[in-house]
Amino acid sequence: MTRVLPNAGDVMIRRDDLTGLVLAGGRGSRMKGRDKGLEPFLGRPLVTHAGDVLRDHVSELLITANRHHEAYAPLADRVVEDIEPGYQGPLMGLYSGLRAAHTSWLVVVPCDAPALPRTLVARLVAAIGEADIAVAHDGLRAHPVVALVRVALADDLARCLAEGVRKVETWQARHERVWADVSDCPEAFANLNTDAERQRLARELGKEAASP
Repeated sequence: MTRVLPNAGDVMIRRDDLTGLVLAGGRGSRMKGRDKGLEPFLGRPLVTHAGDVLRDHVSELLITANRHHEAYAPLADRVVEDIEPGYQGPLMGLYSGLRAAHTSWLVVVPCDAPALPRTLVARLVAAIGEADIAVAHDGLRAHPVVALVRVALADDLARCLAEGVRKVETWQARHERVWADVSDCPEAFANLNTDAERQRLARELGKEAASP
């Protein structure tokens, strides 16, 4: 049900219609159990860089976290714990964000994506048309956890979780979905599961910031 080209429908989405969600509820298994969202990156917790991409474009910023709530609290308007325990993955985090949102739309990003473009929300909104979900696409593949999602889909997601589905892509494919083009931002989806990967991207972004 995915359309490659956006539908230029009549849907108007304003800041007051949007809740932002940063997913930071993972176990950190590939980082020896460390809480990835709180890892330092360019002098700040990693989660704050993802939050900056959303903050000026949404009515409320949420972080999903399953530990260290006190550390996350100053970094968002609200910290939301997964509705079901056990570190069940990003689809459970997305569901918890949908249930917590007070708006019609939720825009979600992972905590380990500090290089997302500041125009991300505008790109997702421009792409949505009359679809239910807009997903960022880098020109080669889609990134399901960087998306704009209609909050009314929460009940369907609850049914999907009850059926045992845990992949974000599997659930999204059940709905009308479009791609938002982010192919001009090659570092936007850099993998940051190791210290070396995090340090490499920090060096690259630091060079860009220092350029005249």
